[in-house]
Amino acid sequence: MSDQLLRTSVEGSGTRSLRQASKLRSVYLVLGGVCLLAGLNGGLLLLDLPAPVSFERLAEAHGELLVFGFLGTVIALERSVALRRGWSYLAPAGFAVGSLALLSAMAPMGRALQLLGCSTLLFSYVALWQRTREAAVAIQGLGATLALGALLTLSGGASLAITLPWLVGFLTLTIAGERLELMRLQAAAGRLNVFGPLAAGALATAAIPALLWPLWGIPVFGAILIACTLGLLRFDIARTTVRLNGLPRFSATCILTGYVWLLVSAATWLLAGPQLSGPGYDLVIHAVFLGFALSMIMGHAPIIIPAVTQRAVQYRTWMWGPFLLLQAGLLVRIALGDIRQYQWAWQLGGALNVLAVLAFLLSTLLAVDTKPGKDPR
Repeated sequence: MSDQLLRTSVEGSGTRSLRQASKLRSVYLVLGGVCLLAGLNGGLLLLDLPAPVSFERLAEAHGELLVFGFLGTVIALERSVALRRGWSYLAPAGFAVGSLALLSAMAPMGRALQLLGCSTLLFSYVALWQRTREAAVAIQGLGATLALGALLTLSGGASLAITLPWLVGFLTLTIAGERLELMRLQAAAGRLNVFGPLAAGALATAAIPALLWPLWGIPVFGAILIACTLGLLRFDIARTTVRLNGLPRFSATCILTGYVWLLVSAATWLLAGPQLSGPGYDLVIHAVFLGFALSMIMGHAPIIIPAVTQRAVQYRTWMWGPFLLLQAGLLVRIALGDIRQYQWAWQLGGALNVLAVLAFLLSTLLAVDTKPGKDPR
């Protein structure tokens, strides 16, 4: 009887521990969501559209709130869950709290917290590499190195536009590593293990001249980015799962569409060179961070959210709504706003993008199972 009581006590303690960990992870998700909403508010201000909060710093920090505050937090949180080390949670905390601090008088402290978060993310990849020795982890670690370099460059007074290739490299290599992890069991795994590190190394190396000598470095970076993207398209299992029904088709469509938007931005850099301001800059940055990154997040949300919160995400047909709205907004914004220079199209496309993100958040919340499951890690 005493053994049974002890076992019951241990199991109960373990369950409580898992619930506490799940709640803590949810807090980081909420902080990342706050950064996302703040960034969207700043985007509306930049579009000269009505926004819930009229605060100048929201517009100034718009890009960093979305890249580091939202995307950085989500990426770091997923890696922390995989590593299961308490110190690794400094990464999502640093990204989220640091990005929000940029909106206050404590902006220097916010930058320091961002650097802490990014450095912790890099150490997390080192720990994961020591555990698995997989190429996919090394590629993601290389992406985190580019993110840290971008933050150091920003700390030195550089603009977000100058560091854009490094940020694109961060997201591209992170997502590429995630895709390689999912594809490691397929028939072409051997070729992937060769192509992946070579492509990642070439892209990371090309980021250096893109920063120092942008006139010729950025077109070179764009050419290598095209090669990397086409290689991922060639091997990605999404080309097969898109023929299935339900969630596999939805996720695959999001992923393949994301690759197309990455090709659009890379081709712009290759053909038009550096885009540091104006319509060209708007085209590149939104094709990457909305078209590529957000499409990928929509496709991976049913995988990421259960891993972080231990709550399943049920496929619902309405998930297509935010995805299609996002693509429509980007097409209007880029084809008619950036390329044809119609102010109304630029604003309409931006407003549709904001609406698409809000609809994605709502549809995801509605699809989350209210019953917690087992910790998949």
